[in-house]
Amino acid sequence: QVQLVESGGGLVQAGGSLRLSCAASGRSFSGYAMGWFRQAPGKEREFVAAINWSGGNKYYADSVKGRFTISRDNAKNTVDLQMNSLKPEDTAVYYCAASSRGLTARERAYDYWGQGTQVTVSS
Repeated sequence: QVQLVESGGGLVQAGGSLRLSCAASGRSFSGYAMGWFRQAPGKEREFVAAINWSGGNKYYADSVKGRFTISRDNAKNTVDLQMNSLKPEDTAVYYCAASSRGLTARERAYDYWGQGTQVTVSS
């Protein structure tokens, strides 16, 4: 079992920045690829970014490429999402997830999920 807890969400103006963090506990964190997903009101949950077990490979949704950066610290069991140049359409609940199947954007490949943290971007 892996427990995931997100933090760092909040309200920010368009063009601003936020840094989300996900703290993991339980089984070996470094054995998992990690991902961030988001769900806006009335929409399905969508992939945002993922990072492999070592941090050497990363993958981003086109909608956030160049604005968001995913990183991880296996010594601290954390994965972060730095979000810059935020837009109102980035407003969503952001979820951290862990996958034993390697780097992937497929939601069903993720085994463990956090409870989510709200990000609201005002125009």
